[in-house]
Amino acid sequence: MLTHYSAGDTGTGRKGVGPLIPPLSDTLRPLRQQVFECVRAAGLIPRVQVAKDLGVSPASVTTITSELIDSGLIEEVAAPPRDGETVRGRPAVALGVRASAHRVVGMKISDREQTAVIVDFAGKLIAEESIPRRPGPMTVAELMTVIETLLDRVCEKASIRHADLSGIGMGLPGFIDNAEGMVLWTPLLDTRNVALAALTSQRVGLPVWVDNETNLVAMAELWFGAGRGLSDFAVVTIEHGVGMGFVMNHRIYRGTQRVGLELGHIKVQLDGALCRCGQRGCLEAYVADYALAREATTALNWGHKEGQSITVLLESLYDHAKAGNATARSIFRRAGRYLAVGLSNVVNLFDPALIILSGERMRYDYLYAAETLAEMDNLMINTGRPRTPIEIHAWGVRLWAHGAAALALSAVSETLLSANRDIAAQ
Repeated sequence: MLTHYSAGDTGTGRKGVGPLIPPLSDTLRPLRQQVFECVRAAGLIPRVQVAKDLGVSPASVTTITSELIDSGLIEEVAAPPRDGETVRGRPAVALGVRASAHRVVGMKISDREQTAVIVDFAGKLIAEESIPRRPGPMTVAELMTVIETLLDRVCEKASIRHADLSGIGMGLPGFIDNAEGMVLWTPLLDTRNVALAALTSQRVGLPVWVDNETNLVAMAELWFGAGRGLSDFAVVTIEHGVGMGFVMNHRIYRGTQRVGLELGHIKVQLDGALCRCGQRGCLEAYVADYALAREATTALNWGHKEGQSITVLLESLYDHAKAGNATARSIFRRAGRYLAVGLSNVVNLFDPALIILSGERMRYDYLYAAETLAEMDNLMINTGRPRTPIEIHAWGVRLWAHGAAALALSAVSETLLSANRDIAAQ
């Protein structure tokens, strides 16, 4: 049934206009949260500087920081003197996050290696651990065992009990609904639609948050790396798959159903090569490591190498390319051209301040050679302005786990700040 309204038909004789923005939406965070985030981002900062940075009164900052200190979230620290400065009387006091207040775990669950880190509330690394595994899909029960074993081992290394932790952030490849804690699809599991956050929480007795692994690389850059001072930037990862994380207005953008920005599954060739997602013509099917290995096995007649790991095959392919083998070089060159298509689409759609290329495959410089960047320039809209800068960040597996830890830190701090706000309102 359709209902028809005429202009001004509101019952009051006045028609509303403009966007309907809910109170205290993400663009208008509570002042308590803004103060805490300002302190956390600065490391150490005087109260007066917090007031200046946020554009609020010193009295408001004093009241809120006192509440945060009483809650154990931040602490007063003697500010170190500046170079050449002589301190007389009482030393200046700065504010900092109380590092010992909480500890969280960040995990990356992947095809070849599971990695975990423990960080304190200020984001400092306490311990890390990695466990290798054979590639291939697991059952949910097998994944639960992997997660629990990894948690036990990193806690043992840090001499920390499970009960001393405040939560776990976890990154996996595939389609992950962060808000619901659901793994809709991942190549790591032999089934779909798994409530991984709830299952893991029940197994280990801790709050758990899950997200797409590339979102967590973007979060690592946002919290610890080149993205800290940028409001908008993109991270593209190239490993066993091709992923993308996008930061918009200092926040991870996930889309309405929280599974957006799957750059690896944009179509670059109708009815093209088979992707591991089951469809054909995806960017990933031409750029990811399994795609390069598949192409090398066919083009170089490497049938006798069947059974070797993808890592060994790719190292051999790269050695051949460096030695001047034309076929090997053409395989990387073709993958680079498809990557240029994907990157140019990112620029044309989002116009980010920076694109960061990350992941293990960044060792293979043919993927981002001058020819690739020139191809990207040709495919981009010609505005007459400089191309979006591109940086190569090969942080290694710890980067992914650090992003997962940042996910947990963010969730824990927002939960605590919300609880404090509710108590203050009573």
